[in-house]
Amino acid sequence: MDAQVHKDNGVSPTSRPRLRPVEVIQVTDPERGRLLVLRDTQGIASGHVALPAALGPLLARFDGRRTCREIAADVGRELDEEVPTDLVVHLAIELDRALLLQGARFEEARREVEHAFVTSAVRPASHAGGAYHADAGQLARYLDDECLGRAGRASETSDPGARTAKSDGHLVALVAPHIDPWRGAVGYGAAYRHLRERLAPEVDTFLVFGTSHAPMRRPFALCRQDFATPLGAMPADHQAIDELAEACEFDPYEDLLNHKREHSIEFQAVFLRHLLGERKATIVPVLAGLGEAQSSGREPGDDRRVTRFFDGVRALLAARPGRVVVVAGADLAHVGPRFGDARAHDAAARRELEARDRDSLDRAMDRGATSFFEHVAQDLDTRRVCGLGPIYSLLRSVDGDARASELLHYEQTVDADDGSIVSHAAVAFHS
Repeated sequence: MDAQVHKDNGVSPTSRPRLRPVEVIQVTDPERGRLLVLRDTQGIASGHVALPAALGPLLARFDGRRTCREIAADVGRELDEEVPTDLVVHLAIELDRALLLQGARFEEARREVEHAFVTSAVRPASHAGGAYHADAGQLARYLDDECLGRAGRASETSDPGARTAKSDGHLVALVAPHIDPWRGAVGYGAAYRHLRERLAPEVDTFLVFGTSHAPMRRPFALCRQDFATPLGAMPADHQAIDELAEACEFDPYEDLLNHKREHSIEFQAVFLRHLLGERKATIVPVLAGLGEAQSSGREPGDDRRVTRFFDGVRALLAARPGRVVVVAGADLAHVGPRFGDARAHDAAARRELEARDRDSLDRAMDRGATSFFEHVAQDLDTRRVCGLGPIYSLLRSVDGDARASELLHYEQTVDADDGSIVSHAAVAFHS
């Protein structure tokens, strides 16, 4: 690789490449073997990058502290073989071109994408045609037949560990999956069939908490854009969103760009639009990162910024009695080789995982937000419950209003290739 190539790409043996905080998963390709797939959850980069897993030791050192030459030498010592510096430079160039490295190229692209997103009145249906049908007719049939329809067949949704506290009250909150609707069909069906059956006629607002799979600088991120779906848009409730923004002691739009590609709220918008049909209703989209609480394990209620935000949420619910349903788009555990574990769970480990998940859900249903948070925080690094923020936020929002709860569905979705697991559940809270 000649010096001119280095110069043109701004990368040289003395460059210090730093990987952006992107999602990295391991997959197995029939032809290429084990791969590392890098995905930009913010939506600055288009598509994804797949690298041979053997490049993992190099990639792990793209932290901005070492030069390409030093990375090559460091990995060479670790593997006891020569690693060419040009290999590291070439990898850095390719990742820079793909907008996955911090640097001038990424910053310029970010400014352009952010401007276009911020000035748009509508958030596009980012995952239509991938995670679900882009065609309205096909999508409606899939939701009816494969999601809601399957949830209506007792043989497919029976859950021997289900917990039910019967109530004549209306639905006030719902935990639904955010795994893709192809794999989570029955779980979504259980959640949204229940919503359809127990939704009060006066409900016209859905406060939707989602996981941010991209890092957040602030505890929460609001979005004032309508959410497009192939079935029509779910309008954003500007009045409610502005009231929440007014209650914040931080800029609730600093992480707005995280909404661009985030699926956890988008999937809920698709199901809501389908079920509501022509019924007029709005959404309040909120990404729940909870700031430093998740990384430190410290109860978010100790953070004044978090408590002030929930003061705003409670004020919104009080101003619209009986008109708001709170939804959390939240999965549970992420374990197995795809997520960095050495091996897949065997039958015994799967039973242990289910027991742990159900214990977390029991705490959410019986004891509330603090107990749920503390339990999940104990093994967050290994169980990787990505729905911690949204479920905690839902519980804090409806504390005192939800008098009966119901575990509608629990499932472990297992990857056919490597046995990796994403677990998820549907839980209803009633007045």
